[in-house]
Parts: sequence; C-alpha cells; structure tokens
Amino acid sequence: MTAPVPPLAALLARSGSLRAVLPMLSALCLAGTGSAMLTTAVSLHLSGPGTDPMAVQLVLTAYPVGFLIGCLIARALVARAGHERSFTLIILLAGAGAIGLSLTTAQPAWMLFRLLGGMAMSALFVICESWINLYAGRANRGRLFSVYMLTTALAVLIGQLLVAAVGPQSPYLFLGGAATVLVALVAKLTAGRWPALANLVPRPGARPSAADERYGLKELVRLAPVTVVAIFQAGITNLNIFVLTPLYGAGIGLSPATTVGLVTTVSIAGMLAQTPVGWLSDRFDRRLILLVQGLLSVALCAAIAGLGNRSEPLLFALFFLYGATALTVYPVAIAFANAQLDPRHMVAASGALLLLYSVGNILTPGLAAGLMARTAPAAMLAVLGTGAVLVAAAACYNLRRPAVEAPATAAAEPLSEAKQ
Repeated sequence: MTAPVPPLAALLARSGSLRAVLPMLSALCLAGTGSAMLTTAVSLHLSGPGTDPMAVQLVLTAYPVGFLIGCLIARALVARAGHERSFTLIILLAGAGAIGLSLTTAQPAWMLFRLLGGMAMSALFVICESWINLYAGRANRGRLFSVYMLTTALAVLIGQLLVAAVGPQSPYLFLGGAATVLVALVAKLTAGRWPALANLVPRPGARPSAADERYGLKELVRLAPVTVVAIFQAGITNLNIFVLTPLYGAGIGLSPATTVGLVTTVSIAGMLAQTPVGWLSDRFDRRLILLVQGLLSVALCAAIAGLGNRSEPLLFALFFLYGATALTVYPVAIAFANAQLDPRHMVAASGALLLLYSVGNILTPGLAAGLMARTAPAAMLAVLGTGAVLVAAAACYNLRRPAVEAPATAAAEPLSEAKQ
C-alpha cells in the first residue's frame, strides 16, 4: 500500500512550479507596468491643445503595429536564441524605447519608440506563454496560466496607479515609466537562471505534431463565427480603451487626474470580473454569455455617450461596468473555441486568431482618434460600440446552430500555445 503524502509535502510539490516561474513573471510585471505608464503618458501628452490630429493617429497606431510585428518575430527569435536570452534582449529593446520617449517629444521619434514598445511587449507575452507551455504539465498548466493572466492584469493596474501617484502632468512621468522597465531588466539579470525545459529536446526521428496543421480564419468562420468576431472585438477594445480614454477625457473637459482615474477604474473592473465571468461561462452556454456581453457593451457605450459627462460619479460607474463587460469577452470566446475545435487544430487556429486580434488593435486607435477630432469625443464610444454590436450579432447567428463539443484527446493543449 502506498503511504499517504503529507499535506505540507504535497503543498510544496504543487508550489514548486509556481516558484520556478515567479522570477520570469516578476520581470514581466515590471516591464508591463512601465509600458502601461508610458501608454497613458503618451495619450495624455497627445491630448494637449494644439496637437496635430494626424500626428496623434500615427503615434497611437505605431504601438499596435509594433505589437503585430513582435508576434511575428518572437517565435523565430526564440528558435535562435532560446527563451531566456530572448527575454533579456526584448527587455533591452523595451528599455531603449522607454528611454527614448523620455528624451524627446519629437513625434516622428515617438512613432519609432512606440513601435519598439509594441514589439517588445508582444514578444515578451509570446516568450512567456511559450515557456510556460513547455515547462508546465497537464496537472498545473491551467494554474500557471491563471497566475500569468493575473500578472498581466496587475501590471496594467499598477501602471495606472503609478501614473496617478507621480502626477498626470508631472515632467517625471516618462522617466518613471522608463525606470520601471529598466528595473525589470535588473530583476531578470539578478534572479538567476530559469529551470531547464526538457520538453524542448526533440525525440529522435519525431515527426511534426498534428497541432501544426494549417487551420485558418476560413475554417474558424465556418465552425465558430462568434469566436472570430469576438477576438476582433477584443483587438478593438482591450488595449485601445486605455489608449483612447485620455483623449476622450480631455475632449469632454475632465482633468488629467480624473482621466487617469477612469483608466484605472476600467483596469480594476476587467481584473475583478475575470473570475466570476469565467465561472459563469463554465456553467452556461458561452454563446449566451457572449450575447449578453455584446448587448451590455452596446448599452453601456450608449449610456456613457449620452449621460456620462453629466456626472463624474455616474461616469466612473459606467466605465467600471463597461470594463467588467467588454474586457472579459476575450477569455469567453477562447473557451468557446477550445470546446469547438479538434485539439490538433488549436495551435494553428490560435495563430490565426492572434493575427486577427492584432488587426483590430491596429485599425482602432487611428480611426477612433480621427473621428474624435473631426466630430466629437463620443466617437470613441461609437467605434467601441460597433465592435460590441458585431459580437451580439455573431452570437445570435451561432445560437441558431447546434452546439458541438470537440472530443478531448491526449494531444489537446491550451489555445494560448499559438503565441509561441
């Protein structure tokens, strides 16, 4: 008979993998915090009077373009240099872009530095997710990824809190963001080597995995159209709500401090809502969840546009509800895709979805900023609301079709592996 494992020993065994990834996640959190600070600082600076609207569009678009480039180059970089070296090189790149923003206000230079910032952050996400996938086993992969997602959410929140602490109009705001990114580099260099990845060693004569089979957007649209539309909506919303809200706040006459408070409110709402929305999506039809999220997001965009500038407490409440609703569409859509797809197609499908997310991310800031400059600040809400309308419509269409659950197999892996 096997002797029972002492509770303390079992706890230490379960926490060992978490302790192994904490140095990496700590450096990622610091880099993400600095990036979040700089994103808000750039938007606050561009919202000042006399700024050329075309320059605003170009600078705001540079980050998502860099984000897309980073997604495309990260896998090749890891193949050449390995995860740990790639992580260090990318943080150096992020530090260079952050320092550049603090040294000049020339808008052509800012375009370059924001491009570098977008490349760096997306590459860091790809490197971290790839490493976790290779390091983790089936028993702890979900737990490690939940900690990873919490880390990225905390980075955004802490970034906004630091902006408020330093001061939205402080001349040291850019220096603070750059310093935080550089502290991430110090944390990486002093934390010691990452654990070895045994899964990286190929078996002799091993054939390419079936997960590498081609599975593009055409197949995804046929199988799960609501997932395709929801991921596009997430690209429109998830980053750009933080980029565009400072412009919106300035347009309706809010103080910089109040605007930073709105951005912080959205961040807190998105983080707090992840767990309860995930719990609901495990117990109800995810198509219904996405339909409710789409309809609520549309209603909240309309309410903010019509009522938000009448009362600051009401505006904060509406932004909180919008963040809790719109920023949780992405994980529900991913979970729905996991249930619909054959496991061997998940990695290839995720690659297509990641590119679609990046396209939505690229198109939105320039379009919304241009409309806001030419019409009214509420144009931001029209753009965000349009994405939500598409989600609701796609969910209705998907609900007309019978739900299909793909059989689980031993080859199944999380959808996030597409970002390797």
